[in-house]
Amino acid sequence: MAIPASITGRNALVFLAVIAGGAALYWMQDILTPLAMAVFLAVMIDSFARVLIERVPRFPKALALPSAIVLSIGMFAGAVWVVTSNGAEFVSQIRDYAPRLNEVIAKVASLVGIKVAPTIGDLINQLNPSKYAGAAAQSLQNFASSAILVLIYLGFIIASRRGFSRKIVALYPHHAERDGAMQLFQRIRNGVEQYLWIQTVTGLMIAVAAWVVMMLLRLDNALFWAFLIFVAAYIPIIGGAIGCILPPLFALVQFPDSFWPALILFGCLELIFFVVGNVIYPRMQGDSLNMDPTVVLLSLAVWGALWGVTGMFLSTPLTVAAMLILAQFDGTRWIAILLSEDGDPSGDSLNRRSPGASGKSPPDKKTGAESSSRQKSTKGA
Repeated sequence: MAIPASITGRNALVFLAVIAGGAALYWMQDILTPLAMAVFLAVMIDSFARVLIERVPRFPKALALPSAIVLSIGMFAGAVWVVTSNGAEFVSQIRDYAPRLNEVIAKVASLVGIKVAPTIGDLINQLNPSKYAGAAAQSLQNFASSAILVLIYLGFIIASRRGFSRKIVALYPHHAERDGAMQLFQRIRNGVEQYLWIQTVTGLMIAVAAWVVMMLLRLDNALFWAFLIFVAAYIPIIGGAIGCILPPLFALVQFPDSFWPALILFGCLELIFFVVGNVIYPRMQGDSLNMDPTVVLLSLAVWGALWGVTGMFLSTPLTVAAMLILAQFDGTRWIAILLSEDGDPSGDSLNRRSPGASGKSPPDKKTGAESSSRQKSTKGA
C-alpha cells in the first residue's frame, strides 16, 4: 500500500524537529535545568497547599501556600542537616576505614589469584586525584550557582502564579479552546503530582526498612545511607542499583573479618526493593502514568545525556508532559502512542484528581450532553 507523500513529509519534519529540539535542550541545559527544577518544586509546593486545604479541617485557604512554602523549606533544611552532620562523621571515619579496606583488597586479590595485593594508597596514587580536584571544585561551584538560580526562579514562579488565569483567558478567548488548554495543564500537573506522591511514599518505605536492617546490623551512619537511598529512589532503575550496592560495599569495609554482614545486608536490600518495586509500586501506580516500561528506561538515558543528574531526576515527569502535549496534535500523536503503555496517550486516567485532592473526577461532557438530550426527549414525549 502506497504511503501518501504528505504523511511521509510530515513524519520526516516531526523527526527533524525532535532532533533540533534535543540539540537545543542540550545547548541550553545551564539555563533550562534550574528552570525545570523550579517548576517541579513549584508543583510540589502547590500540591502541599492543596493537601492542607482539603485534608486539614477548616484550614485557612490564605495560609495554605505560605504554610506549604515553610514546610518545603523545613524539609530542605532537614535534608541539609542529615547530609552535613552524618556526612562529616562519615568523612572522619574514612581514615579508620583505610586499614580495613586494605584487608578487604587483600582478600579479594587472593580470591582472584593476585599474589601481591595493592593497597588503597597505591590505588589512589594510580588514580591521581589531583587531576580531578579542579573538576570537583568546578562541579561544587556549578551546583551552588544552580541552587541559587532554582530559588530565584521558584520565587518568581510563585509570585506570578496569580496572573496565570488571566494569561490563559488572553491566549484562549474562546471557551472551548480555554477548557482544552486547562484540561491539558491539569493532566500534566496531576501526572507530575502522582509521580511525586508515589516516588515519595515508596522511597520512604524503602528508606525506613533499609534503616531498620542497617541498625540491626550496626552499620555506621545508617541514617545517612537511608537518606541517600530515599533520594536515589527518585531516579528510576539506577537509584535502586545505587541503594543496593553502596551500603553492602561499606559493610565489607566496616566488617573485614566476615563477608556475612555485607551479604545479609545485600540480600535484605534486594528483598526490600523487590517487594516495593514489584508489589507495592504497581498497585499504587496502576495505569495513572500510562508509560511503557521501556520508555521509562529510554527516557532515563536520553534526559540523563541531555541534562545529567537533573535530567535523570526529572526524566519521568518530563516524558509524561511531553507525551500528553504530543497527543494533542495529529502530526505528533503517533509519537505519543509509541510512548504510552496502552496506546491511548490522551491522559484520561490523569483526569482524576491527584492524591492530595478529594479524589472526585470531573464530570464527563459527553455524559452531560447525553443526559440533557434525554431530558429534552422526555419533555417532548
